[in-house]
Amino acid sequence: MSSKGSEQVMEKSLPPKTEFSEWYNEVLWRADIMDVRYPVKGLYVWHPFGFSLRRNVLSILRALLDVEHDEVLFPLLIPEHEFMKEAEHIKGFEDEVYWVTHGGTTPLDVPLALRPTSETAIYPMFSLWVRSHADLPLRIYQIVNTFRYETKHTRPLIRMREITTFKEAHTVHATWQDAAEQVERAVELYRQFYHSLCIPVVVSKRPDWDKFPGADYTLALDVLMPDGRTLQVGTAHHLGTKFSRTFDICYEDEHGEQQYANQTCYGISERCIAALISLHGDDRGLVLPPAVAPVQVVIVPIVYRGREDVLEKARELEARLSERYRVRLDDSDTRPGAKFYYWEMRGVPLRIEVGPRDVDKGQVVVVTRLGQKQAVPLSSVEEVIEQAFCDIASSLFQAATERLVKGMRVCHTLEEIGEQCKRGIALGGWCGDEECGHLLEERTGADVLGVPRIDGLVEEDMPERCVVCGKTAESWVMLGRAY
Repeated sequence: MSSKGSEQVMEKSLPPKTEFSEWYNEVLWRADIMDVRYPVKGLYVWHPFGFSLRRNVLSILRALLDVEHDEVLFPLLIPEHEFMKEAEHIKGFEDEVYWVTHGGTTPLDVPLALRPTSETAIYPMFSLWVRSHADLPLRIYQIVNTFRYETKHTRPLIRMREITTFKEAHTVHATWQDAAEQVERAVELYRQFYHSLCIPVVVSKRPDWDKFPGADYTLALDVLMPDGRTLQVGTAHHLGTKFSRTFDICYEDEHGEQQYANQTCYGISERCIAALISLHGDDRGLVLPPAVAPVQVVIVPIVYRGREDVLEKARELEARLSERYRVRLDDSDTRPGAKFYYWEMRGVPLRIEVGPRDVDKGQVVVVTRLGQKQAVPLSSVEEVIEQAFCDIASSLFQAATERLVKGMRVCHTLEEIGEQCKRGIALGGWCGDEECGHLLEERTGADVLGVPRIDGLVEEDMPERCVVCGKTAESWVMLGRAY
């Protein structure tokens, strides 16, 4: 990785983040995240830098999951007769499925679906694996690609026809309550994951008309994007016994009786990376939390003729820091300003400058991606890096939380909701009636995201009356313009 060619790139400035759509597409290209030019709509190519970011993000997710889950890998192809077993589930995906109908030029006896999600691939195997209450709970996950024939406007990392980073967990439990507790653990696990990415989320219970097909209920996590839209970045579904009855997933309880198991599933996709890029980036490009940055520290030697010792000192520092951090030495022939631009665009949390005066003084200049700059003795570099990384993560999470809070508003009329959803999240009172929920969407042009867990993000009390019918409000309702 080098800054070769960065001077030419500097000739065209990055669109301001206030023009979010243009900014987002440009950042994906300039920061080497994805190449969108693959000749199939909705399919994209990960660049090495972007793939490294993806790997670091997934390493955090895997570490959290591995505490009580086992990682597995199921086939991509699902036989039609298995896929079609659960009618409600299939109805939710029937318009999105890709079908494989031929092997070479020979028609297949059984058409094969490219998984849009893996319930119908995994649960026939669960029926073989689960026999006794001693086999429970069963918790597995996989990180795979899934395919959905997306007919809406596609967008890299947000709305695709091939989801390349689909983390799905599936669990089996003895009772409905055990499964409900697992759903809550999944939500808490996701909160921890997003906190590691310095991303605040809002959890809500999706309305019945928007829950996962076949689920008893769905909890979802949303983030507020810079353009005021909401992005669903995680879901957790309580499946009850719906799928276990379809796929005959039974266990023998302590009394020797056969019982249908209760199940959950929960997932996260590369939308987590879309949120990471979007929430923290600025007019100069990516701003990455140190925990996931492909390059955590870049060393830029400021070399003058006759001062070869500067480059030598920079190499010594690279070798020293590489034992603890992901470090790159940019010793290319590019001008220092172009190097700074190149690495700032890629969100490197910390830059170390080494010039002749620094060598003479036994120091370096440390500059964070957030703009803090200080001269540091060589002997104290690691200590300063550690503190800087903590400060960066804290600042990113705090700033994102402040933007989320600022973007949420309690509304008391349909007109207020319609206006608020043009720029953020609206909250109101709701009687819980589905008809009122549909009227909310029809009259405001927004999406009902469900009953939120405000978690101290809003200081106002819940309105006493439903914003639609005026009856006693049973809960909050959250609305936004969803991606």
